[in-house]
Amino acid sequence: MLGEIGTGKTTLARKVLSELYTLGGYKVGLIILTHSDFAPGWLYTRIANLLGLKNLASSTTEIISRITQRLYEIHQQNEKTVIIIDEANKIKSPEILEDIRGLLNLEIADTRLISFIMLGLPELEPLLSSNRALYQRVAIKVTLKPMGSDTIKAYIQHRLSIAGATREMFSEKATDLVCRYSDGRPRIVNTVCDNSLLEGYVQKKQYIDEVIVDDVVSNLGLKYG
Repeated sequence: MLGEIGTGKTTLARKVLSELYTLGGYKVGLIILTHSDFAPGWLYTRIANLLGLKNLASSTTEIISRITQRLYEIHQQNEKTVIIIDEANKIKSPEILEDIRGLLNLEIADTRLISFIMLGLPELEPLLSSNRALYQRVAIKVTLKPMGSDTIKAYIQHRLSIAGATREMFSEKATDLVCRYSDGRPRIVNTVCDNSLLEGYVQKKQYIDEVIVDDVVSNLGLKYG
């Protein structure tokens, strides 16, 4: 899954994680990458830990053997193993990509023992394509696009409804400004609306008008052009 900063990749990763847990029949793990410097065998160790394996040997070969055995056990329990990797664009090491490709080769009777869901910035695609064998194994590719104005307005109303609002909170012009300056990115929509509601509370406003949103946008440094 590809998407620019703030388009909701991490939110979707956690939603998928939650849905798979709820559905049952899945052994799911989430890896969020915070850096791009990985030691040899790091991925194997991380996956082994997610699968509940402990007291791992120092030998990569032995760790892979234990992972394979554990994946087979999970398969025998009629469960599927899914590993979600968020911020996957931070993988710069060709060795890590090759490790992922190698794990995807683990099959029983044409049934793959492990699947990966990878999320990251658009540069994730050329990164994956640098390993042709791995790229050929990509079954589904999704690109998150910025939300359009109608979607943003529905999104704001939905969030307000979940929070317990029983009436309109933003004027039409205020919402138009949110659409304009957010670039359709949910994270920025959330930030602008949260700060606008706080400012409206401080000013004891019944509605959030365009003046409040404009001030918030300016304070957040989102104005341009």
